Amino acid sequence: MSELPVGRGPVHITLQMGPKLTRPVPAEVTEALLSAQITATAGDRSGFQLAFDLTKNGLINRTLLPEGFFDPKTRVIVSVSVKGTPEVLLDGLIVRQEVGASNQPGHSTLTVTGEDLSLLMDLEERTDRYPNLPPSERVLAILRRYSDYGIRPDVYTEKVSQPPHQDLRVHYQTGTDLQYVNELARANGYTFYLEPGPNPGQSSARWGPEVRLGIRQHALNVNMDNNSTVDQLTFAYDGTAREEPQARWQDPGTRQSTLLPQPPISPLRPPLGKRPTPALKRRTLSGTAKQQREQAEAELLARAAVSADVISGSGSLDVNRHGYLLAPRQLVGVRGAGRAYDGDYYVKSVTHTLRPGSYQQNFTLSREGLEARSAYVRP
Repeated sequence: MSELPVGRGPVHITLQMGPKLTRPVPAEVTEALLSAQITATAGDRSGFQLAFDLTKNGLINRTLLPEGFFDPKTRVIVSVSVKGTPEVLLDGLIVRQEVGASNQPGHSTLTVTGEDLSLLMDLEERTDRYPNLPPSERVLAILRRYSDYGIRPDVYTEKVSQPPHQDLRVHYQTGTDLQYVNELARANGYTFYLEPGPNPGQSSARWGPEVRLGIRQHALNVNMDNNSTVDQLTFAYDGTAREEPQARWQDPGTRQSTLLPQPPISPLRPPLGKRPTPALKRRTLSGTAKQQREQAEAELLARAAVSADVISGSGSLDVNRHGYLLAPRQLVGVRGAGRAYDGDYYVKSVTHTLRPGSYQQNFTLSREGLEARSAYVRP
C-alpha cells in the first residue's frame, strides 16, 4: 500500500459525527486523523479508538474540542472505501476522550474511545414485565425503543419453542435492556450484536443463531507462495473446551425428576468440520428442575452448542494484499494450512487498524471439528 495519508491513497476513510443525526466532519478533522482501530466480535459490542493530531492552533484544539464536538455520547460513523467499494465499519458513541499534550511540535494528540450503539441499551436499568410473550417477542418489544437511531430488528424465533403460560409465570426484566436481551440470547444459544450499515445511519440488531450457512467470503491463503494472502495463521485444538451438559427436569404434577435427552446441536451449529470432536467434560446445569420443560430443553441445547467450538485460529492480513475486507460474524474458507485445518470457519472477531499507508486486520476463527467437509473452498 502506498505511503499516502488515509483519504488520499487506495483506502478512503469517511467520518460522520453528530448528537443523533450525523453529518460529514470538516476536512481538517479527517486530515488530522492519525489512526483508527475498530474491533467487532460475535456476541459482544464493537469498540473503537480514534487518534487525532492536536495541532496547537488547529480547528480541533481551537474550536471543536472546547465546544463539545468530541464529548461523550456524540455519535460517530466510520466508513471505509477500499478500491471504490464502500463499507460501514462502525456506528457508535464516544464514551471517553484523552488529550496528550507534548512540548514537541506535532506530538500532541486527542484520542476518543467509544462503543457501538448497543451502549444506548446499557445506560438505564429498568423493571418491566412481559406477560404472555415468548423470548423473541420480548426482544422485539425492547428493540423498538431504539428505532430513532436507525436500528432495525433482525430477530429469529427460538429453536425450542417456549409458549408462554401467564397463569403459571410472568417474565420480568430487571437490569438494563442490553443485559436482559443478552440473557435471553444465552438461554437460547443465540447471539446478539449490532451490525452497522449497509448505509451510514443504519444498523441491524441480530438476535439469533450465528451465521454458519450461506456464502463464504474470499479464502484466506497461507503457505501458498505468491497466492498467499495472510502472513501467518495459528490454530489450536482445545480438548477441554467442549462440554456435554446434563439437565434434570421435575414434572410439577407427579414430582418425578427425569434426565433430559441430549439434543443435536446442528440447528444452532451446522457442522463446519468433517471430523467432530468429542466432549471430555460433563456438567450438570443448575436450576433447570423447576423451569418449564421447554425452557430447560432450550438451555441444555444452548450450553451444548456454545461450548462446541474447540478449534480456534488467529492471524492477520494486509487488506490491500488480500484485496477484500474480511467481515466478522460470517464464514470464510482457509487454504494451505494442511488437511486437518483447511476448510470453512466462522469469523469470530476482526480488529481493523488503519494508519496512513496501512490497513491491517487481525482476526480470530472458530469451528467445532477437524478437516474440511468439502474439497472446494471459495478462492
